[in-house]
Amino acid sequence: MKQKGIDSFVNQRIWVIGASSGIGEACARALLKAGSKVALSSRRVERLNTLAESAQGMALVLPLDITHKDQIDTAYQTILDSWGGLDLLLFVSGVYTPMRADQFDFEIAQKTIDANLLGPMRAVAAVLPQMITEHSGHIAIVGSVAGYSGLPKALAYGPSKAGIINFCETLYYDLLPQGVSVHMISPGFVATEATAQNDFEMPALITAEEAATEILNGMQAGKFDIHFPKRFSGFLKFLRILPYPVYFWIVQRFVKI
Repeated sequence: MKQKGIDSFVNQRIWVIGASSGIGEACARALLKAGSKVALSSRRVERLNTLAESAQGMALVLPLDITHKDQIDTAYQTILDSWGGLDLLLFVSGVYTPMRADQFDFEIAQKTIDANLLGPMRAVAAVLPQMITEHSGHIAIVGSVAGYSGLPKALAYGPSKAGIINFCETLYYDLLPQGVSVHMISPGFVATEATAQNDFEMPALITAEEAATEILNGMQAGKFDIHFPKRFSGFLKFLRILPYPVYFWIVQRFVKI
């Protein structure tokens, strides 16, 4: 049994959380261009308004903070009141602070988990009951290849994204019989405000627009595991299956971080 894809984005009701910059903004622009109705959410309302100005009435601006469940619930209710339902939740929002053990800051780690793992859970909790009732819909969550295994400078970010992988896998098991599709999105390095913090060479770096193309194509095809660019994400997938001594040896010598 294969999960459903998306035949066309025309008139699809889509909620992009994290739409004000980076991958989220690129996805929102691509979806609007494809003819979707797009609800735009993030904390930065000015950027959302700018994006909505070119949407010719096809966008809703719903500013929110993903760490506040009441704001997510209120935004979702606005979508229901405006459109009568939702076809796709695309959760892209997240935070990234490079961190190693000698700089470990629990408060930063807590905020990272709250935004990157509990944030998507709050949004899924809001939209899931109706999708299950209607036996339709798509849930797409952007994680990261940093969730595949432990990597330098990802002491809080990596665990938050590893949690997303587990969450999506379990959602897939439960929702496939219900007719609700789940898309686990694991980008490699993408040129965004977040990765601009990195002080190391980022292999196979791609643009946010290239990432958006990969994501939209993957969802249309009904893929669960959407990872890219393959030359980098495939290498990290391979590292996951190696014995730890070999894995750590490779990371220490070839991951220049």
